[in-house]
Formats: sequence, C-alpha cells, structure tokens
Amino acid sequence: AKASMKCKENFTSQGVSNLLWAFANAGHVDSDLFSSLAPVTSSLLVECNSQALANIAWAYAVSNVDDDSLFGKNSPFVAVCTEKANDFTSGGVSQLHQWNIWRKELTGAPSDLPPSVQQRGLKAFMSKGFQKSALQENVVSELSYLGFPLQQEVVTPNGYRLDIIVELDGKRVGIEVDGPSHF
Repeated sequence: AKASMKCKENFTSQGVSNLLWAFANAGHVDSDLFSSLAPVTSSLLVECNSQALANIAWAYAVSNVDDDSLFGKNSPFVAVCTEKANDFTSGGVSQLHQWNIWRKELTGAPSDLPPSVQQRGLKAFMSKGFQKSALQENVVSELSYLGFPLQQEVVTPNGYRLDIIVELDGKRVGIEVDGPSHF
C-alpha cells in the first residue's frame, strides 16, 4: 500500500481501478491508501471504461472509504457513469448498485444516478445466484435445534440477501454467517 501511494501520480485509469479492486477484494482495507488515491482516481474518471468505474465504486463501498473529491457533488463520477450507462455489464451495474446503496446509507441523500441505471442495477444485483455454505447449514441446524423460528436467504428491498432471520423476543434479527463473501 505504501509503495502504491508513493507512485500514485503514475497510475493509469486501468491501473488505479485494478489496484483498488484488488485491495478491496482481498479484504485489505487501507483507508490511507484509498483516501490518497481518491484525487488521482477522480482526475482519471473520464478515461475509465465502464468496468473500471464499477470496480472503483465497488472497491470504495466495500472498503467503506468515502471521499468528496471522488464522489462529491463536484466530482464527475456520476456524470461519467451516466454517460457510459449502456456500457455496463450485468456484473458492473450490480457493483454500481452496491456503491449506490452504500452512498445513500452513508450520506442520507437520494441517489444522483438516473432511475433507469438504479433499476437495472437492482435487477442485476437481485438476479445473482447464491450458494449456502456448510457453516451456514450448521448454524441453521443449531438454531433450529434450539427452537428458534427462522427464515433463510431473505432478500431485502435493496437486494441484499441475509443468510438467516431469527425471531428473538418478538424482534427479527438478521444473521450473516459468511460475511463479506456475499458482498
């Protein structure tokens, strides 16, 4: 991460996108790295293809690092994504959807993405398949054995899938067994 920060001015749009995605995908959240790269990334947005934009958005959302120079009102991020909206693959628009949810939760502001992109992203995100893990099956088995009423693979209005919902003292509690592997 430190080596990347030292040569950040030499990155191409593809290079910075790949680097951010790799760190986020590996679960190596380095907020200093992401914050350091945000202004450089912002300056390269117009050169990014749709996949690079999706990777950047997803990486910052997964890493939970926000930066006004990259995503703020004066940043070209939403405008560039809107301009390239038809170029996003199903996977890319799904990543953009995750970023969009994260931004709305973080800022409390409505999305700046066009409704058509939001709807396409939600549809792509919700259409992703899922696979239960052995660990999840073991947790379900134990909770059932203990007599907890539960539901499995519950989809939220935003398209997230919770592994288990348990009724506990009259309240519904969501349980995510496998964590970030679903993100």
